[in-house]
Amino acid sequence: MNSKKPTREEAWDLLRKYNTDEALLKHALAVEAVMDHFADIFGENDPEKWRVVGLIHDLDYEQYPDEHCQKTRELLEREGWPEEYIRAVQSHGWKICTDIEPLEKMEKVLYTIDELTGLIVATVLMRPSKSIMDLTAKSVKKKWKQKGFAAGVKRDVVEEGANLLGMELHDIIEETIKGMQKVAGELGLKGNL
Repeated sequence: MNSKKPTREEAWDLLRKYNTDEALLKHALAVEAVMDHFADIFGENDPEKWRVVGLIHDLDYEQYPDEHCQKTRELLEREGWPEEYIRAVQSHGWKICTDIEPLEKMEKVLYTIDELTGLIVATVLMRPSKSIMDLTAKSVKKKWKQKGFAAGVKRDVVEEGANLLGMELHDIIEETIKGMQKVAGELGLKGNL
C-alpha cells in the first residue's frame, strides 16, 4: 500500500463513486468545512488532511449502511490511502459501529462535529429565514434540549466529544456554525436572507 497523501479532488471523486444521495453529499461538504475551520482554530499545519478526512468520513454509508466504518477500511485500503486517514475515518464511529477510540485531535473533532452538523441543519430548516447565516449557538442549544427534535442526532456523542476536546459545548456549536457558514451556498443553507 502506498502512503501518498490523497488530495481533496481524489477524495471527492471517491466519495461520488460510492454516494449519489444529495443529502449525504451535502453532509460531507458540511463536515469538510467544519474540519477545515477547526484545523484553523487549532493552528494545524495540514488543514487539507483535516478537510479530506471530513469529506470522506461517510464513504461507505450509502451503499453499506450495516457495515458503516468497517467497509470504509476495505475501500480506502484498496485505493492505497494512508493508515492515519483510515483510522481517523473509522474513529468517528466509536461506540456506535467501531471500537476505535478517537485519540488524535483531528479524530476527536470529527467524532464531535459529525452528529452536530445534522442538528444544525435541522435547526436551520425550522427557522423562518431558512438560513444558517443568522443562526446562533443559543438557538441550537434550545433545539438540543428538545429530545424529540432531530431525535436521530446522538447528543451523547457530541457531549462526549466536547469532553475529549476539553471544550465547552456552546463553543463547539458556535464554531461548527461558523465552519458551515463558509459553505452555506453549497449546502443550500443561505435561506432568504
